[in-house]
Amino acid sequence: MSETAAKKLIGRFFYQRSLRIRVVLTQTPFFLTVVLAVVLTAFLHPSMLRDPQLLVGFWLTVALTAACFLIHWDNLPPASFLVIPYLDFVAVAFFREGIQGLLSSAGMLALFPVFWLCASGYAPKTAVVSSTLASLLIVWNPLFQSGQLSGEALMRPLLFPFMLLGFAIAVVVLTKSMDRHRLALLAKDGQLRSALMESQQRERLLETVLDTVGVGVVVLGADGHERLVNSAQESLHALATPKDISCPDESQLLVFNADGIPLPAETRPLHRAANGESFTNYQFRVGTGAKARVLSSTARPIPHGDDESDTGAVIAFNDVTDMANAMAAKDDLVANVSHELRTPVTAILSYLDMAMESPHACPPDVQRYLHIASRNADRLRGLTLDLLSTGGAIAVDRVPTDVAALVDECLSSAAPAAVSNSITTELRTTHPLMAQVDPVRISQVLDNLVSNAIKYSPDGGTLTVRLWTDGDSLRCEVSDTGLGMSADEQAEVFKKFFRAAVVRDRGIHGIGLGLMITRSIVEAHGGTMTLLSEPGTGTTIGFTIPAAVMELAPIESAPIELAANEDAHSDNETQIPLPAF
Repeated sequence: MSETAAKKLIGRFFYQRSLRIRVVLTQTPFFLTVVLAVVLTAFLHPSMLRDPQLLVGFWLTVALTAACFLIHWDNLPPASFLVIPYLDFVAVAFFREGIQGLLSSAGMLALFPVFWLCASGYAPKTAVVSSTLASLLIVWNPLFQSGQLSGEALMRPLLFPFMLLGFAIAVVVLTKSMDRHRLALLAKDGQLRSALMESQQRERLLETVLDTVGVGVVVLGADGHERLVNSAQESLHALATPKDISCPDESQLLVFNADGIPLPAETRPLHRAANGESFTNYQFRVGTGAKARVLSSTARPIPHGDDESDTGAVIAFNDVTDMANAMAAKDDLVANVSHELRTPVTAILSYLDMAMESPHACPPDVQRYLHIASRNADRLRGLTLDLLSTGGAIAVDRVPTDVAALVDECLSSAAPAAVSNSITTELRTTHPLMAQVDPVRISQVLDNLVSNAIKYSPDGGTLTVRLWTDGDSLRCEVSDTGLGMSADEQAEVFKKFFRAAVVRDRGIHGIGLGLMITRSIVEAHGGTMTLLSEPGTGTTIGFTIPAAVMELAPIESAPIELAANEDAHSDNETQIPLPAF
């Protein structure tokens, strides 16, 4: 048995007992040894059992052992039990003298009380001194009784007391060392118990939190097996379990993609996470019929130690059925509204065409208004068609186009709205600027960007449109000094139906489709969008279309400023600017 195991055994079966039991356990070896000596005496020399000193030593030992059993030492002052080993010395002195002629080693019985005193931990120096003096009295007791007190007689038995002195010192040192180790073990045990209680408390807290949230959570071990599943996930798993199979494997679960086709086992979230994949918002369906639900899953591996090796994964399952249904309902609403708009817009265009076919039937100004209304109605029809197919690709028909002229027309149409918001418009470009683009679609892009800049500058300011060439690429930027957007809003601005919080708070109209359609048109041209914005400062948004420029012109600043109070139109002139989404 190792030293550590022995210390644990002593600590468990001795120090954890009551004081009375410990006193009895300490006295018992001495008592049993005295009984053994009496038995040997009775076997070897029965007549010696009548020796008074032997009888006094024996019965004193019996009385002291009985006192160990009968006295409640816990109710007495500390260290009061040490009276027993001191009286044991007296019993040893009488017993040794009475049995000396038969068992010469009877004096070694003094080792028991010496060990008891020195191992008690109370006054170790006093215990060593008193043990030595008691051993001297034991060996000198016969001399005192015979009266032969000579120097030689006193020195002859000194070896035994000095042996007990060394034994006492060794016991004190060993006891102190064991006490230190015992206290260290107790402190470590307390720390481990505290850590265990804290760990159990955290585990209970984690279980409570996981069972409280409405998100299904699964923790996989390094072997790919489930180590933790919360109650929400158990409910979701029940939806995917076939009724006629009690313990289905993963391939038998009712898990489908968006089209209702069963997902292969290797593409399911748990299988992917077990293979170390990390993914976000991986959507699928579970269950069938009215109980079918749409789930969004996210998985992250659990790194282990400094080597960053994976020891498992955590997968979260979020029920997004209501959100999916709401998005589908919104798409249906947009499609229905767009379908209803297409008929009246077509009728408006037909009547405008009929009016413009008779140029002498109305004054020139009215003819110009009709052309502007026709162009905007045509764009409105294009928007309506876009709304009917927001999820599909947008077709473009590239033809040679003067993009600078498109910008002029856009700013002309937006002039009334700019005047209404006290906005000064400025165009910086070179005329003409020819490019291979779809004029209708690019006009739609310009209308969206300019109308957004005006709409989101309700407190006035400056709107600047900059159009230039960069190699064989066409570049355009629209800048305003309006409300601006935060970084989080910029990350969402090109998503369907997104509208910034400040826009909603100020009641600015729109449904959040303009920039999504704009980006789709630019990407259909093979281009990219750029965005730079600061809250309260303004926004600069632009696009780049590569391989579009047909004829490279030197970039010269030719600003054309259209002031908000410009009298390019008469006071009774009205224009309807194209709404931006």
